[in-house]
This record gives sequence, C-alpha cells and structure tokens, in this order.
Amino acid sequence: MTTQFDAIIIGTGQAGPALAARLSSEGMQVAIVERNLFGGTCVNTGCIPTKALVASAYAAHLARRASEYGVTIGGAVEVDMKRVKARKDEISGRSRKGVERWLKGLARCTVIEGHARFESADTVRVNDELLAAKRIFINVGTRPFIPHMPGLDQVDYLTNSTMMDLDFLPEHLIVVGGSYTGLEFAQMYRRLGSAVTVVEKGARLISREDEDVSKAVEEILRNDGVGIETHAECMVAEKRGNGIAVNLDCKDGKREVIGSHLLLAVGRTPNTDDLGLEQAGIEINERGYITVDDQLNTSVPGVWALGDCNGRGAFTHTSYNDYEIVASNLLDGENRSVRDRIVAYGLYVDPPLGRAGMTENQVRDAGRNALVGIRPMTRVGRAVEKGETQGFMKVTVDADTKEILGAAILGVGGDEAIHCLLDAMYAKAPYTVVQRAVHIHPTVCELLPTLLGDLKPMTESPADRSKD
Repeated sequence: MTTQFDAIIIGTGQAGPALAARLSSEGMQVAIVERNLFGGTCVNTGCIPTKALVASAYAAHLARRASEYGVTIGGAVEVDMKRVKARKDEISGRSRKGVERWLKGLARCTVIEGHARFESADTVRVNDELLAAKRIFINVGTRPFIPHMPGLDQVDYLTNSTMMDLDFLPEHLIVVGGSYTGLEFAQMYRRLGSAVTVVEKGARLISREDEDVSKAVEEILRNDGVGIETHAECMVAEKRGNGIAVNLDCKDGKREVIGSHLLLAVGRTPNTDDLGLEQAGIEINERGYITVDDQLNTSVPGVWALGDCNGRGAFTHTSYNDYEIVASNLLDGENRSVRDRIVAYGLYVDPPLGRAGMTENQVRDAGRNALVGIRPMTRVGRAVEKGETQGFMKVTVDADTKEILGAAILGVGGDEAIHCLLDAMYAKAPYTVVQRAVHIHPTVCELLPTLLGDLKPMTESPADRSKD
C-alpha cells in the first residue's frame, strides 16, 4: 500500500522544517522523514554545540587573564569538562527538542522516523511504508570525511561529531586539518586545558583565505599555545604506547607529532550514498553531491535538493536560504536563484573572522581595478578597551563602480560587524554610503567609515604583506 502526500521532505536540517511549515500552511499534506536526530548537523554536532563549547573555552581564557583587568581570582582556573559537556548538551538538546515539537505540532504534517530510500522518481520507502508525492525535497546534509591516511585502521580517532561525546580533556589533542572546523576545536581545547597540535597538509592554514588572514589566524593560535605543523604531505598514523603518533615527512619520516587523541577535521562528505538516488535517476557529481541548477532543481523534475548535500553552500545560513529560494519560486511565483547570494561566513576562533564576498586574491585574479583598505584592531578603540586587539579589518572596493567587492574582519565582533558591509553589498550601494554613515561610538563598526575613507590602490599583495 502506498501513502500519498503532496510533498515529501527527507531530513530535518535547517531547510527542512521551515519548508514543511510553509508547505503545510499552504494546505499541502506533507511527510517529513528523519532517520536520526531532529535538527541536523547545526543543532546536534555543528554550530550550536560547538559555539557553546567555544563560549566555555572563552570563559576559561578570560578568567586566566582576569588580573589584566584588575580582577583577582583566587587559585588556579579549573575546567570541569563534565559540566562543560552538560551545558553544551542542554543547549543543543533544547534546540533539537524544539524542532521536533514544532514539526509534530504542524497541521497536515506527518513526521516519520526512519531511513528513506527512493524506489522511483516519486516514491520513497521508509521502514516498511511506501510514500509517494509529486514534490520531493532532499535535505540530508553531510558527515565528516575520513581521509585515506595510512594507519587510520590501527588507531582510534575522533571527528567533529564524536567530539561531542567527550566529557574529559585529552592530554594532547592532534588535529589533522588546518581549516575552519579544525582550528575552532584546536583553540577551544587548548583554552580548556589540553595540549594541542594542528597538522596541515598544505603550506598554510585556511588556504581559502588571503595569506595575511592566514598568518594573523596562525599568530592568534600560537599566542594561545597551539602547536602548528604545515607541509605535512605524507601523514601516517600509528599507535605509540598508549598514544598516537602522526608522521609528517615524506622522505625520512623523522618529523612527527605524538599525542593522546586524534581529531580528523579534513572536510565533509554528503549523505547521498544510501538514498537510492540511482533508482530515481537523480544525478550526483564525482564527490557525491546532488547536481542542482540555480533554482535547486535536481536532474529529475519534481525533486529538489537543499542544504549541504547539493554542494552549493556549506553553512546553516545558506541552507535556510535554499528553503527561501525554493519556497518563493514554488509558491510565490518568484524567480530567485542561488547566484543572487553573496558568499559570507564566519570562522569562530577568538577573535572571530567575518568574511563577505571576494578575497583580495580573487579580486586580483579577476583583474579588477580595485582599492583596498586595511586597519589593525590595535587602532580600533572598542578592541583596545576590551583588551582584545588581535587581528585587522580589510575591505576591497571596485575603483570604477565604487561597489564593495569583499571584506574580512578578523577581530573582536568581526562576525557581527561584517554585516554592515554585507548589507551594503546586497544593496549594490557605493562604499561612500557606509563611509558617510554615522555609527555609534564606541563600536567596531564605527571604524568602517574611517577605513573606507583611507582606501588605496592594491599594490602590495596579501602574500607580500604576510611577510612583514
């Protein structure tokens, strides 16, 4: 027997619940399927729990610095990891239960717990039940990618997901992967009390960013006592007594890191390999991401892919925007596209990095006639007052159109301040609009007009600047 619905949504990550609510509010009978934890990666193993851990790590860090602010704390600062984990679990659990309650309380929405597999382009089997619909939305997200590293089969290792189960401090955490997830965990656990070493295959950390940003982030981590090993092109893991050794050298094998625990943070892979996509004729690319057009239609009419599994974004905010695009096009007669959105994201080390638009290197590679403005956080009053002066602000502007091309704010409040520029970029407003704005004092944003008033032609490259 087949149960007929107007729409089927597979997965309850960021895009799924909002879409279920919108479709059901339009009178559709909706089935939403979840095989594991409600809320997806962000709620359970991503943004929410990790930022809760970052907050605990920041509290420990600030407590150790209390004397700099004229505050005396008696005795050494101690971290209770069981309490840290309990706080994280409480915050994450509250979000997860909220999503579940919301979905189960929606009119015309049937929540089905189980694993969904396509049997045709318009039918999906969940457990022993066959579901059918003219509209199917895939929102299955991604999971940690496990690299083909020799020796991994001989050692225990952690991922960003299994790190959520730790209620103790590793004596020495080795983090393989010098990008966003790895760096957040590295600083977090160093501040909580672990020795930490980051191992990166490439020549520098977060290679997606400009060299001056990479260098500044590395300095921030080193100032916290995080060890960093780059150019680790031939990593091999092996047991070494009660610990783990990671060899880093291709030639003589003498360069190695020895620790108590190993975290793999080298990217994500889509949860598309067990959905039966081939039964529906849904195309995927060589990395397993579902192929979609700019409106998020898959290769099969009536099937859409939203969120991380479509390879068109890797963030909670882009996943939610996927929902907005699909709902607007399907229900409101609009013609919204993923091409309309500007790349924007944050790196939640402390201080954080807020990024929007093109990097300086991308601007140069595009051959744009551009201007750049740079201001160290040591010249931002709000940062000085808070005693948090690491980092800098950088903005690139098209010299002809005066539109803002990209920005990086690495510093206290950078993840919030970046939106002053991002909103202007969406409005396609000339940078002079922000330059002439009167911002509140004392804030980080108040220095953006000053920064934009001191733009100069791009002469020195980020790579040259990082050598200074």
